[in-house]
Amino acid sequence: MTAFNVAQKILLANAAGGLKQLPEAGQPLEIQFTHTLYQDATGTAAALAFEKMGVDRVKTTSVIVVDHKTLQVGYIDSDDHHYLESFSKKFGCYFSRCGNGICHSVFLQDFAAPGKSVIGSDSHTTNAGGMGMLAMGAGGTDVSFAMAGTSYKMDMPKVVQVNITGSLHPGVLAKDVILNVLKVIGIKGNKGICLEYTGSGLKSLNVADRATICNMGTEGGVAFSIFPSDDVTKSYLEGRQRAKDFQPLVADAGATYSRTIEVNLSDLQPTIALYPRLKSMDKVKDHAGEPIDAVFIGSCTNANYENLARVGEILRGKKVKVDTAIAPGSQAIARQLAAAGYLEIFYAAGVRVMENACSACIGQGFSPASKGVMLSTANRNFEGRSGTETASVHLVSPATAAASAVMGCITDPRDLLGNNAELSIKLVPPVVDMDSYIAPLPQADADKVVMRYGPGIAPLPTLDPLPAKLSGEILLKLGNEITTDHIQPAGKYLSLRSNADEYAKQATFVQVDKTFSTRAAAVRDAGKHGFIVAGDGYGMGSSREHAGLCPRILGVRAIVAKGFERIHLANLANFGILGLTFENPADLDRIQQGAKVSLDMATLDSGNFKLVVEGLGDIPLKLAQGKEDIPMIRAGGALSLFASQQAA
Repeated sequence: MTAFNVAQKILLANAAGGLKQLPEAGQPLEIQFTHTLYQDATGTAAALAFEKMGVDRVKTTSVIVVDHKTLQVGYIDSDDHHYLESFSKKFGCYFSRCGNGICHSVFLQDFAAPGKSVIGSDSHTTNAGGMGMLAMGAGGTDVSFAMAGTSYKMDMPKVVQVNITGSLHPGVLAKDVILNVLKVIGIKGNKGICLEYTGSGLKSLNVADRATICNMGTEGGVAFSIFPSDDVTKSYLEGRQRAKDFQPLVADAGATYSRTIEVNLSDLQPTIALYPRLKSMDKVKDHAGEPIDAVFIGSCTNANYENLARVGEILRGKKVKVDTAIAPGSQAIARQLAAAGYLEIFYAAGVRVMENACSACIGQGFSPASKGVMLSTANRNFEGRSGTETASVHLVSPATAAASAVMGCITDPRDLLGNNAELSIKLVPPVVDMDSYIAPLPQADADKVVMRYGPGIAPLPTLDPLPAKLSGEILLKLGNEITTDHIQPAGKYLSLRSNADEYAKQATFVQVDKTFSTRAAAVRDAGKHGFIVAGDGYGMGSSREHAGLCPRILGVRAIVAKGFERIHLANLANFGILGLTFENPADLDRIQQGAKVSLDMATLDSGNFKLVVEGLGDIPLKLAQGKEDIPMIRAGGALSLFASQQAA
């Protein structure tokens, strides 16, 4: 009898068509997701896509959470929230209002279940892997198709074992664990793998710790991360009055893995990920004493009760010396902190307690000063993501952040804690309040719902099919690790996401080249096509599908790179953009921005191309997307293909 690891078990349990055997790593696999998740920054476009499909009700347990666009300066964000609320009522979703919490925090609390599966329009949907759930991020269009009951196509991943032993010392938290895992695996080149956590050290990591670790596995580019479902999981679910959702999920004796990484928790020290893009993971001690200007403690990665209670114990009786903000992960967590007296400690320490939302993690408020240095417990520190292009943001654990806020400089929390190193926190019951959601309406009531469309909400554009030949110019030549924040920045531009045309015009590559949108539109309007060439790791970062849609609106039809990240490559296919790789990576150096190029589509089915570059000759390319994506690319994108199939 075959011995399965946890990842194999959960993939098999959620595979479409009742598979009895999993394919080999790298071979196609289809998943029928049980749960889906939208958040408001990506949700409006995704919901508009769902409406285009003509499906009368969602086929999954679907949750829509307002957590990103919470500043609400002007009417656009509020209109989006009203639209998503009416969509939820109309199509049978749970709706979490603004202020109720971050999507990954509330999903973990009230919806995640061992053995089930969730695909969400946010790359950190992987958070729910801490519950023993198959949890993956994807573009909103893919999530909408899953909501409609369509299976999701992926490649069978290699399963990498992360064997955890020992136990964490006081002042060392789960954030330090995942930063050290990322130090081993790197932040790119991990496409097609998942991380499975095993070992004797797991019993010392609670579900919130496990979620933190799974959340940031995304920064390594892995498909998903997963923990077993054990007594720790059972205890968590019982505390949240969800004992019925528990099912055990552990690896069989003799289960095998493609690779094993050993992590001894007892050896770990407080760790800092330096700006930008987790440039390096150093010991906090190596940077002790360096000045800082601000501290942010929050995000879906760290804003759970246990972490924030530890922050409260560090701040007890002290005052912070720099501008410090805390954003609890959910209203339930904030109420639990209040019951334990920790909110009073935060206020007494001079901390700004912010809304239960993403906030500073995505540059929505609390941006640092120009050339400032911020410590953040968030999961990303891409250039400009904080809202301040000249600021540096270093990632640390909540304990390191709190100790540094007190001292006014980077501080190893163990140096501040002294004899109080145990950091015993006050335990109070978790807050369970399902009335904080608008539950799915019965079909008869849903049929009466009138959709609300604000004036800033524009229909998704109809995208034309792929022509027989692409002919145009290289609009941009880029280097390695181009993130989705480079392509379509968030922060002050978030409100534009419900109007893709305007978002494309104002924000596409604005942090890279402020002339891009104007130049690209001019090429498009002349009847030509835009090309982009880049290095490795193109599209790393978030799941935002606008990073595919907006360049397409501006006439970009092909992106040639040394390598792509998984979610972004799928998003390109969803909007009819070819993702191509160099057969000889050194050819990137030969191509210059502005070069006139053409590409014949006659060889699309073979996946082999010749990019004709004026004055240079032919450059051989290969299709980076799968052959199953070719009909979608040829049709102009996923929705265009769907429309043509419905009409047939």
